[in-house]
Amino acid sequence: MEENNSREEYVRIGTTLFRILNQPMMNGTFRKMRVEWKMSTFRQDHSKDEVAMIPKYDGFCTMPSHVDYRHNVNNFYNLYEPVTHIPQEGDFQHIASLVEHIFGEQYELGLDYLQLLYLKPTQKLPILLLVSEERNTGKSTFLNFLKAVFQENVTFNTNEDFRSQFNADWAGKLVIVVDEVLLNRREDSERLKNLSTAHSYKMESKGKDRYEVQFFAKFVLCSNNENFPVYIEPEETRYWVRKVSRLEKDDTSFLQKLKNEIPAFLYYLQHRALTTKEESRMWFSPALIRTEALEKIIRCNRSRVETDMAELLLDIMDTMRVDVVDFCINDLLMLFNYSMVKMERHQVRNVLQQCWKLQPAPNALSYVTYQVSVLPGEKYALSPKKVGRFYTVTRKNLKNYC
Repeated sequence: MEENNSREEYVRIGTTLFRILNQPMMNGTFRKMRVEWKMSTFRQDHSKDEVAMIPKYDGFCTMPSHVDYRHNVNNFYNLYEPVTHIPQEGDFQHIASLVEHIFGEQYELGLDYLQLLYLKPTQKLPILLLVSEERNTGKSTFLNFLKAVFQENVTFNTNEDFRSQFNADWAGKLVIVVDEVLLNRREDSERLKNLSTAHSYKMESKGKDRYEVQFFAKFVLCSNNENFPVYIEPEETRYWVRKVSRLEKDDTSFLQKLKNEIPAFLYYLQHRALTTKEESRMWFSPALIRTEALEKIIRCNRSRVETDMAELLLDIMDTMRVDVVDFCINDLLMLFNYSMVKMERHQVRNVLQQCWKLQPAPNALSYVTYQVSVLPGEKYALSPKKVGRFYTVTRKNLKNYC
């Protein structure tokens, strides 16, 4: 093994000795490891004078920085790894083509995203979700490119890693990527959303107590499922979903070409002016990153009951040429019964109150709704005046279903 990969290095953190190793990986690279080491073993392998030469730190800290990195921060050992690329002016046409392929018409926003990762590593950013049912789209290449740029500060997770209680291996990373994400349970989505905006997190590893750490990781997810890779609610603003098209040609050396251009790209990011300003807790205005791919996932996330209710109410509005419908739950159930659609009262109430955030009138009031018409050629008709705690739905409430 080469000397620079086998060189032993020891540090003492508080009262504990660690040996820093470079673990060989199958792809020819090395992964940095910190392994607890016994002082008695060190003394067996080294002279007595070398014990005094071991660097001593008061404890660990995590201070992310790419342009002003410090390994020793107030005598604390910085767990964040330095990025070893040296920015240098040059050409980066292959990187530009990849960013344009991934972000399409949002190319400048994509550059802003990468620039913020590099220059403002603690800035919260949206959950980037790349979807495509096609193969050979460059999604995985983009993930490997992020790994090549930010090196040890990017980690690849699986779906099970998010569900595991042990998170010490990824809690201090800049970017957490998942190549084949399938987190379509509500609890998975809630955890992912909470992590994306969290400023601190409880870190836990096997056999050790949990403790709180600062959390600044960004999530980049990929999926071949365009319809339901993650559970996303209609008003959610934390996701940036991009549908990625198929690559026109397959270049087996493309990743290496990207790696060669990283110094030039980082130089460009250091001198480029951002095209956006901070407009939300995740920097970008939600309207800027709301895409058709996101809308598609939201539509597919809706329950059959919700979709049927929206379609019925919109049909009434279109047929009767109105923009507002008043009704009680029984009114909807009668309409569904007429069309042979099975619907339960609690399902309708859940959609109205939980999904559409509507509340009935505070008191029993008179109202007029719509019913199935008995006249030939007419679909609906006004009902006789009724009394009840009715709901009011407007066309604006249903704009996302049109």
